[in-house]
Amino acid sequence: MSEKTSSSIIKAALDKEPAALLFINARLVNVFTRSIEQTSVAVADGLIAGFGPRKAREVVDLAGRFLLPGLIDAHIHIESTLAGPVSFGRAAVACGTTAVVADPHEIANVLGTKGLDYMLEAAKGSLADIFYMLPSCVPATNMESSGACLGADDLEPYFDHPHVLGLAEVMNFPGVLAGDEDLLAKIALAKKRGKRVDGHSPLLRGKGLDAYLAAGMESDHECIRADEAKEKLEKGMFIMIREGTAAKNLADLLPIVTAQNACRCAFCSDDRHPYTLLDDGHMDSIVRRAISCGLDPATAIAMASLHPARHFGLARRGAVAPGYIADLVVASDITNLRAEAVYKNGLLVAQNNRAFAQSAAPSPVTPALSMNVAPGSLDFSIPANSTQARVIELVPGQVLTGHSIKTVPLVNGLALADASQDIAKLAVIERHRATGRVGKGFVQGFGLKKGAIAASIAHDSHNIIVAGMDDESMQTAAQEIINMKGGMAVALKEKVLANLALPIAGLMSEEPLEEIRSCLDTLIKEAVNLGCSANDPFMALSFLALPVIPSLKLTDKGLVDVEKFGFVELFV
Repeated sequence: MSEKTSSSIIKAALDKEPAALLFINARLVNVFTRSIEQTSVAVADGLIAGFGPRKAREVVDLAGRFLLPGLIDAHIHIESTLAGPVSFGRAAVACGTTAVVADPHEIANVLGTKGLDYMLEAAKGSLADIFYMLPSCVPATNMESSGACLGADDLEPYFDHPHVLGLAEVMNFPGVLAGDEDLLAKIALAKKRGKRVDGHSPLLRGKGLDAYLAAGMESDHECIRADEAKEKLEKGMFIMIREGTAAKNLADLLPIVTAQNACRCAFCSDDRHPYTLLDDGHMDSIVRRAISCGLDPATAIAMASLHPARHFGLARRGAVAPGYIADLVVASDITNLRAEAVYKNGLLVAQNNRAFAQSAAPSPVTPALSMNVAPGSLDFSIPANSTQARVIELVPGQVLTGHSIKTVPLVNGLALADASQDIAKLAVIERHRATGRVGKGFVQGFGLKKGAIAASIAHDSHNIIVAGMDDESMQTAAQEIINMKGGMAVALKEKVLANLALPIAGLMSEEPLEEIRSCLDTLIKEAVNLGCSANDPFMALSFLALPVIPSLKLTDKGLVDVEKFGFVELFV
């Protein structure tokens, strides 16, 4: 579909020429008026031509079914699906998602501009339209080792790309408040080009929030509490209510949405693991959840279509109206929304949760692998002269972690895991520059009784992270990650029980999402056999190295107290 208006769309709108497609007996979800309208909808040149009876080359009788705009995810990391943009796009479209605003932060932290180039090129082969926000914090902080460093000069050329909408989540809010020159330069570049700047400021309030907004931040998807989100709304922030695989904030935040402020709110997934995407859906599942919590269905749909489109300046998207792109979803029930048919630019691309259209775009060249671990890095022994250790505590359903001091067993001067207290050892191994750095600590909440789990997905720098009950199992799991050039593994002593190779930067696979999910199911099954009780243990594991989310995290450089934004000793 061309962005240029053709004479044929005008003639079809005037009923002087037949439309390409006419939906009759449709119950149109009008996201402008928040109403349901019985009408016919005409499509020509991939655009909505108009409403009411008219000539058409093809007629589709919806027999009273609902017709609504294609859904839009306001913020997602495609890497979280473990699939490349093409496989992700097929799964998303099948759920009724026709566009996403993605932050390629994860691959950029591993491969820098080569990662950005790959994601932009791969997006051309996606059934869903993929727009990008440029990663603002590569590395996220100086408290971890990433594979790349992207300064303002590195990002500047990308702001002119037609699918780049702005600067992604500025998660180093302490850096902003401290006047970090490079961060402020990136924000200035986005502003100069009239692009958006996404924020990322969990629990930031008061004067700190004022300063953060004054620096140019416009949105936040990290709100945890209703009063926090309300203050941010009142101060002009656009609020993205997140309901992902790892972090679920919808139930807590939905009460802030009113008829007056709903236009300043949208939904996002942030992270979507394969089984969630395939079993529960994507934006459709968030809309269902919002409606079940009491939100008006038309408003819920608008928050997943019109509102993100308007916020990001996605012209002619997010609604069913003359001149708008004909990205459409057909459903029998909007209170329990499930896409029965999905049209992209006026063409049928999916039915009954299955995408069948193929993109003609060639597959991009897979970027160079990143797995550079120094010999001798797999020593997970923890010398100690105290039994009192700081322990990271998993918080179910959140990327936040707790922080406690526990008594851990000592044997021959070495601190050990303790299954009786559900305390596992945790290690983060630097994998980009062969520095040999290994951060070591403890985590409570996995439920492991034996063995180890490991992955090369560890937000945000994506070093190798491993949790386990004994050093041998941890070494086996970590070595398997190295052998695969990235991925996930479960091990018991010297035996690898399950694995999943992720050769694209150690983050994604080019295999179909269904195959990725099958391997992931086996990984989780084997982890459960080791006693693991954590919901989605690999997702939980991946966030334990993220030193911008409170309260205690572990990086290759050591244990980080996020609230103090500094390193702390493991033993008290």
